[in-house]
Amino acid sequence: MVVNICPVCSGNEFEANAVLWPDLINAWELSEHEVAYINRQQGFVCIQCGANLRSMALANAILKSYDFKGTFIEFCDSFSQRELRVLEINQAGTLTQHLMNLPEHKLIAYPEYDMRDLNIDADSFDLVIHSDTLEHIDSPVRAMEECRRVLKVGGRCVFTVPIIVERLSRSRTGLPPSYHGCESDVGSDLLVQSEFGADFWAVVLQSGFEICAIHCLEYPAGLAIEAKC
Repeated sequence: MVVNICPVCSGNEFEANAVLWPDLINAWELSEHEVAYINRQQGFVCIQCGANLRSMALANAILKSYDFKGTFIEFCDSFSQRELRVLEINQAGTLTQHLMNLPEHKLIAYPEYDMRDLNIDADSFDLVIHSDTLEHIDSPVRAMEECRRVLKVGGRCVFTVPIIVERLSRSRTGLPPSYHGCESDVGSDLLVQSEFGADFWAVVLQSGFEICAIHCLEYPAGLAIEAKC
């Protein structure tokens, strides 16, 4: 399964870039195979809309969870006359510009909002979205509990995290600091707290969600997670 149509815009031309650097590869102890699919996840980009494979996977998961047959852009435009209350926690890459077309969209960001203690009323949103954020939270279960708390009954949280599918998750507590972004980025909000592996689903269920589903746009680079109340 290889992506040949962008689910965000239906573009069919792509470019691929290597985004990992030696220090991060060594810190995560990545194999050559793992380096290849993480580079693809982050560096395979639709020329038409600029979405990388991670954003495409997130868009695809949202479309599948709502059984929508068009593109993600069309999905966002389709709610102009009807309500879908969406909370986006930190910008979800290039998807933010399209999510902002939703009349009931709210974008929040760190440090004004702490994902472990959201200053938001319970039962407020139909959909919570975050992308490659949870690995930077020192209490990922608590963060997902907050996502669940602010969702209405029947709501869903759709998100991505970097997943090393051939091994189990591990905390980076006690290990040398590791940062995402680019080689020169060492901000506290980019510090990696967790390396997620094949057991990532445990965080979702431990936080009280009843269902954890994996949406696969491309294996293993294009995975997104849907958590349902």
